[in-house]
Amino acid sequence: MAMLDGNAIAGQLYDVFGVEMTTVAGVCASCGARHQLGEQRVYLRGPGTIVRCRSCASIVAVLVEIRGRTCVDLRGLADIDLRR
Repeated sequence: MAMLDGNAIAGQLYDVFGVEMTTVAGVCASCGARHQLGEQRVYLRGPGTIVRCRSCASIVAVLVEIRGRTCVDLRGLADIDLRR
């Protein structure tokens, strides 16, 4: 499965959150590393989009489209900083 960076899902994140999200910093719940979402590892070839921590490879987010809606699971993020 090809790995991309988080910028590959910039449009999908914008559609869900309504703001530019690739520059938002998140803290991995597994290892505590802080990275911008655009720096994370992204895998598109599954039942959904998987976002993995750049430091420890734990899943930090999953995006799945179900009946025309994008469902987002962010339980792999201990914190997300939406301040600009």
